[in-house]
Amino acid sequence: MDGHATAGRPLRADARRNHDRLLATARAAFAERGADTSLEDVARTAGVGIGTLYRHFPTRQALLGAVFQSEVDILLTRSRELLDAEQPCTALIEWLRAIITHAGLYRGLARSLMSASGDASSALARCSEPMREAGDALLVRAREAGSVRAGVTIADLLQLTNAIALAAEQSPDDPELADRLLALTYRGLKN
Repeated sequence: MDGHATAGRPLRADARRNHDRLLATARAAFAERGADTSLEDVARTAGVGIGTLYRHFPTRQALLGAVFQSEVDILLTRSRELLDAEQPCTALIEWLRAIITHAGLYRGLARSLMSASGDASSALARCSEPMREAGDALLVRAREAGSVRAGVTIADLLQLTNAIALAAEQSPDDPELADRLLALTYRGLKN
């Protein structure tokens, strides 16, 4: 349940306000304090009880998924723009770099995304399906251009991208780490 409707009915105006306030508060809290921030603090800051938070977002993963959805929309738009790029492999790497950048906005998101990839029923995994499809379109195009070796899958690349984002998060004193690791990935993709 994403809080947009209950049993097919739209939310009442007060429930919609609570949902939107919770989402905005969670987005700010996750950006400032990380994805492991206290949900009780999120609810309190939004001016609602923890029960209200859980009615809208039954799990931390559901709340993270809702917060991350706006980032997913940005990344999906970017993937469509890159489908016509002259250098398909460069376009794929540019899109992967955008994922790392967006994951870096929320401390702990990369770890959550990695753990969600094994649970197809989680809210984060469901929001990553369109990402896999978008990334696969870029990967297929790069493979057809002869730029990427056979056997490379988008699932592998997304896991690797999340691992790079996590490594970068764990090494804030090395701002070039993500770019170096992505450059290694680029060389490993090539035929």
